[in-house]
Amino acid sequence: MPSRLRFPKPFHIRRARDFSRVYRIGKRARGSILLLVGAPNGLGHPRLGLSVSKKIWKHAVKRNRVRRVFREAFRLSTTDLPPFDFVLIPAEPRLLPNTKDTVLELTRLARKLHEKVERASAEDRTGGVTR
Repeated sequence: MPSRLRFPKPFHIRRARDFSRVYRIGKRARGSILLLVGAPNGLGHPRLGLSVSKKIWKHAVKRNRVRRVFREAFRLSTTDLPPFDFVLIPAEPRLLPNTKDTVLELTRLARKLHEKVERASAEDRTGGVTR
């Protein structure tokens, strides 16, 4: 497989402590396809974690399809994403997403999340006073 089509290991979130950190300090943005939770990672590139529960889809085939679509959407939009750790969670239980719509929503929500983090850090620097 050509290397440009791969999803390299440095772009994965695998450790429970990384997931916990994102859930604990991360900001959230919800769309019609996915819920995005993200936190800056200081690595210079984005990383992806997936959370696709059995509560939503009982069949592994559907869960795996959603994971594949989310991974591919992330891979296609990596250059447009800020250096955050992202956890993607399906927003609509009965909606099997397609890649094109997921890419568009992921980039839109990542921009929104980045703005939230920038606003919060600006407020921290000014002592909570916004102008």
